[in-house]
Amino acid sequence: MDYQSSSSLAHGQMGEWCKACPVCNGRACGAHIPGPGAKGQGTVAVRNYDAWQNMRLVMDTIHDEFAASCETTVLGRSLALPVMIGPVGDVNRHYGDKYNTVTYNGAILRAASSAGSLAWTGDGLDGTIMTKALTLMDELGGQGIPTIKPWSMDVISEKLEDALAIRPVAVAMDIDAAGLPFLRGQQPPAGAKSVRQLRQIAKRCHDAGTPFILKGIMSARGAHKAVDAGVDAIVVSNHGGRVLDGVPATAEVLPQIASEVGSDLQIFVDGGIRCGADVFRALALGASAVLICRPFVVATFGGGEEGIAGYLEQLARELMDCMEMCGAPTVADIDRDMLM
Repeated sequence: MDYQSSSSLAHGQMGEWCKACPVCNGRACGAHIPGPGAKGQGTVAVRNYDAWQNMRLVMDTIHDEFAASCETTVLGRSLALPVMIGPVGDVNRHYGDKYNTVTYNGAILRAASSAGSLAWTGDGLDGTIMTKALTLMDELGGQGIPTIKPWSMDVISEKLEDALAIRPVAVAMDIDAAGLPFLRGQQPPAGAKSVRQLRQIAKRCHDAGTPFILKGIMSARGAHKAVDAGVDAIVVSNHGGRVLDGVPATAEVLPQIASEVGSDLQIFVDGGIRCGADVFRALALGASAVLICRPFVVATFGGGEEGIAGYLEQLARELMDCMEMCGAPTVADIDRDMLM
């Protein structure tokens, strides 16, 4: 089942705002939050998508014949392809009632694990969103990455204790979630975190033998701060445009970030990545892997675990096609010269 089939089946099942578009480019959902839209004028999600489409792949088929391999290593774990499923904090609030956060997280965690990928789970005002996700992850031997929002340090400490107990692949924090409109003025409070505070969180993860990932980096300056904090990986992300209007696309800032800190930590990227060619573009600009979120919600609502697996298979096929047409036998062979 490819993404187009899943999106067709998802029509009318996605709540008020998500239109289950055949191409998830941010245009139909606009600025609707709650819903899958972007903040302010709702244009950043569109900009994310368009930035990848404006990059051209450079073909080169003069090489020995090979069958491309999408296998890669993320934080010491082998993945079948450099694609992970991004986190959603509150499925019902943004996408409707067919799935709740527990049933959705169960579907993506199981499907990703079976496909040799990883799913990230979210966090929210309802504390059980995370605790129930951790229970599901524990049943899979920790095969997943829980994401903690930048709450107050005492709340983070409690959530870290729960997360580290199941020995997940890694623990992440979406540091930019402080800008989510529906977290403003809420309890527990969420807000900016200093390098010193992040260093404390990273150390606690490392003491438990677990990598720490910081999601929401959009500048080389921020990336250097992440390095100073001792994180193991960053996600170049503007939260799908949901935390601040008027910011660049992730594809626009990725090259400089990769150039300046790529030797210090692993770099992932999200935002508008929808097909295997987009994955190829991201790797060519310096990412080790990508996260895709909104389309996996559509794939789940339309096709359940079969829809998720089908979309992952589609992405792998499309990526291998790009690799074979551009002369890259492995993902490590994809480089900047393959884009223009």
